[in-house]
Amino acid sequence: MTMRRMLLALGLLMLLVPAFGAAPPAAGGPVVHESALTRRELSIARTLRCTVCQNESVADSKAGIAKDMRTLIRQQLVAGKSRKQIVAFFVSRYGDYILLKPRFDLVGTIVWVLPLFLLAVLATSGWLVIRRHSRATEPPPPQLTEEDLARVRAARQQD
Repeated sequence: MTMRRMLLALGLLMLLVPAFGAAPPAAGGPVVHESALTRRELSIARTLRCTVCQNESVADSKAGIAKDMRTLIRQQLVAGKSRKQIVAFFVSRYGDYILLKPRFDLVGTIVWVLPLFLLAVLATSGWLVIRRHSRATEPPPPQLTEEDLARVRAARQQD
């Protein structure tokens, strides 16, 4: 075999290698057809937080509890419950923590805004105090009377 033929055979083999790596789907495996029910299930699952994962939605999580929660969402959808009812069910069970995007809460807003407000008030107060003290000048020394000047002159002459 000549060198040219060997390079041609090697080039063809390299082109075919990726095709050999791709295996066909296993016979009898699950065929995924996304139905309206599955889309609704995933839509709701994307708004809920997995209770064991760190900030991951139920739809994206591989944890067992997330799988159970998705199953529960599907069962409730089949039972005819609305999105609001399903989310309310999970909130009643786990609290507002279960929501990836929590609802507006006045107390929560105050907890987040109050420290920033206090910091602004303290910074402004400190700036005003420093400004006031830096502008304040010492009072002029009292004027010496003629008696005081005479005593100072007498004390200097004694030295």
